[in-house]
Amino acid sequence: MANGYAGRFLRVDLTEGRCSPFTVEDALLKKFIGGSSLGAKLLLDGFPLDADPLAPESPLMVLTGPMVGSGFPGSSRFAVCAKSPLTGIWGESACGGTFGPELKKAGYDGIVITGRAEKPVMLSIFEGEATLVDASALWGRDVYETTDILKETDKRIKVLAIGPAGENLVRFAAVGNDKGHFVGRTGLGAVMGAKRLKAISVRGEGKLALADEARFREIQKTAFEEIRDSALAGSLHAMGSDANMDIGMINGDVPVKNWSIGEDFELSSALSGPTLSETYLTRAHACSNCPVACKRVVRVPDGPFQTEEGPGPEYETCGTFGTMIMNRDLAGVIKANELCNRFGMDTISCGAVIAWAMELFEKGILTPQKTDGLNLAWGNMEAVLALLPKIARREGFGGLLADGSLAAARSIGGDAVDAVVHVKGMELPMHDPRGYHGMGLAYMMSNRGACHLQHAVLATEQGMASWPQLFPMKDDYRGTTSEEKAELVFHSENYGILGNSLSICHYLIDILKPETILDAFNAITGFGLDFAGLMAAGARDWTLKRGINNLLGITEKDDVLPKRIMTPLLEGAGCGSVPDVEKLKREYYALRGLDERGFPREERLRELGLDELRVRLYTRSGR
Repeated sequence: MANGYAGRFLRVDLTEGRCSPFTVEDALLKKFIGGSSLGAKLLLDGFPLDADPLAPESPLMVLTGPMVGSGFPGSSRFAVCAKSPLTGIWGESACGGTFGPELKKAGYDGIVITGRAEKPVMLSIFEGEATLVDASALWGRDVYETTDILKETDKRIKVLAIGPAGENLVRFAAVGNDKGHFVGRTGLGAVMGAKRLKAISVRGEGKLALADEARFREIQKTAFEEIRDSALAGSLHAMGSDANMDIGMINGDVPVKNWSIGEDFELSSALSGPTLSETYLTRAHACSNCPVACKRVVRVPDGPFQTEEGPGPEYETCGTFGTMIMNRDLAGVIKANELCNRFGMDTISCGAVIAWAMELFEKGILTPQKTDGLNLAWGNMEAVLALLPKIARREGFGGLLADGSLAAARSIGGDAVDAVVHVKGMELPMHDPRGYHGMGLAYMMSNRGACHLQHAVLATEQGMASWPQLFPMKDDYRGTTSEEKAELVFHSENYGILGNSLSICHYLIDILKPETILDAFNAITGFGLDFAGLMAAGARDWTLKRGINNLLGITEKDDVLPKRIMTPLLEGAGCGSVPDVEKLKREYYALRGLDERGFPREERLRELGLDELRVRLYTRSGR
């Protein structure tokens, strides 16, 4: 068994009601490491790609990485992977908190779940023993209620749970992790709901075996010192991720009014990190073993949006339920965040589909007769809060929005589609490519649809981080230019392996030196990976997922930005600027080794050791 791993995975067949451990060869772990990279390999080798995402035979995988459970800062994360019910292609989402380390302590590196239970069940893992338990009494409960009930007898257990949105197969349903952390994007809560799996609880007492514990402790100390000296870490501790709101509005990063306006400083000021801290913050909260403590705990004591103390909104939520819908009331954002958390819905896709609906309401395409009487005027938070339970329960107009922006727009047709801002079916996160052209290319090429996390592009374009140890860095990557951005995206996607496989938090990737993370990884595993090997593993990760998507029908025609993003803004830092899509794609394809169809070339697949994918793409398909 390789160091850094529990040495076992758990296979759960819900149809048969059977749980059984299995192992993965060390050679495979050294090649794909863990997390979503290993998940992609398991999907390709062991499951039918043509199955519907919500079919019993489609797997749901919960996977940690080798650094999870080590105590290294930022290493609390885990990945959940499946075919996405929102996009129909590769789906993954990562989460922090405490569940990942607890799963390792319970003796498992991950869980692979197939089948569909006859009635609602939960998976209980206690000290290595896995059992399926009737969860009929929990069905219909929200994420917070479910978590509280499961912790009544033992506060130490960690819980993953879905709410009504997952049960009702909302295509952007999320999975809650102990209330304050969410597997948000790509709709994986709906996969749990389709399997009638209400929750997973875990508790363990095991200890992770390290290849060189003394060396690891030295590096761990260095990491804590780097965090202590980091301005970014200090900003995140003081203001959370919403620290981006003010500076983002200045730099053309923040979308306003469904991506149609370039700036609104009154909005950003009302919704900013300092405003949140000064008005509603009660304390900061941290994931396991992380000194940054960027999570917000908030309370709205009174008024129409009164909210008890609980998890506060991230920057993305302040965008989707704030600037995107022209809402200036931060208390309203907090309430919307709480409801999305309870129902189990991704706040990015959910807020974006509501912003889309508000634009159509303004244009008269949607009327009160079609919205169940709701007045979806810009900024009307009362209507938004009334709409959220309708989406989660697929009631009336909410049922239309529950399938996501693109599906909803296609059902209406005409100009409704032009107002959707998505890539490959997933709504964009709250960073505008007209201000940062590298982000535009990263959105186009992301394997799960528009994504701001599986690469290191944003921090580099914003001037917050640089990695000259890993790839050539220019003096200034910032600004509204498409020059040299293909190279930046290519290399920083490969560096994204740290989040995808090692399961390191995105913020800690920006804060810590690459050599600190790599040295810690080697002290844990003994793999002896160098920078070249790290970047090659990242390239293998990206190419494997791209090949899976090619097998699912993705081609170069899908590597595009939506019409709204290709429409220049009339104000703000991104005024008059749009990414040069053709230039970016041409240069990127050459670096990535993609052919004119957007498929990895055979020689690149051989270089990366992806032989099974090569056979699937070229031999079996007759290409």
